[in-house]
Amino acid sequence: MPQEQRGVVVLRVVDGWARGCGVAEQQSCVGDGCAGLHDPAWSAGLPAERGCPEREEVKAKKPIIGLCGAIGAGKSRVAAEFERLGCRVVDSDRLSHEVLAQPEVVKTLREWWGPEVVAADGGPDRRRIAGIVFADGEEKRRLESLLHPLIARRRAAIILAVRDSTAVKAIIIDSPLLFEANLDRGCDTIVFVDAGESQRLRRLRESRGWDAEEVRRREQWQTPLPEKRSRAEFVVSNDGPPERLASQVADILRTILARRSCAE
Repeated sequence: MPQEQRGVVVLRVVDGWARGCGVAEQQSCVGDGCAGLHDPAWSAGLPAERGCPEREEVKAKKPIIGLCGAIGAGKSRVAAEFERLGCRVVDSDRLSHEVLAQPEVVKTLREWWGPEVVAADGGPDRRRIAGIVFADGEEKRRLESLLHPLIARRRAAIILAVRDSTAVKAIIIDSPLLFEANLDRGCDTIVFVDAGESQRLRRLRESRGWDAEEVRRREQWQTPLPEKRSRAEFVVSNDGPPERLASQVADILRTILARRSCAE
């Protein structure tokens, strides 16, 4: 990994908060190709803060594993297997969902785009917001500048909370835009989750009601699949039965932990 050290989370303490600092450009929209204003919502990378003072390097005492793959490949299923084996999963979609629903965030979005982006229950209308940011790159970047620091802060806090825990074997970064948001730079290794196109489309049609065109619209915001796969060290095939997936994940974790143990 150039320049940045793998397995290091760079933080800045601001008003008592641990804040992600200086490891990623705010260049990618969050979630499943920014259309991730579905429920669960979307994900984000750490914000760039060039030359920020008071930097504290926090090295995780356990492996940090990044998950990547196509939309609908089943990264959440793989993350769940890692969690079952004793890993702590940092779910960017979940963090994004929480951040987008914060009252102060909803208030800001209403000021920007009007009352139509607020749902009847007072939360964000994710579909309307998605329509806005898909149509206008400037608005997309505007939204990112609001959400990314908040999500990065939560992600960093989770990692800090478990880095010394003997009960946690590894930290899993589950983010749809692992490379686009430069989150891979803080990972010790990358796992690519693979599944056939027909399988992925079937899952997305059944779970989210998306057709092939909608999937393509979202994938345009992401790194091409061949590049993702080439940048990963491990590949998990998620086309088969659950027990086959579980076996693959267990083998990968065992290999990573054994390598870590030998290096110490």
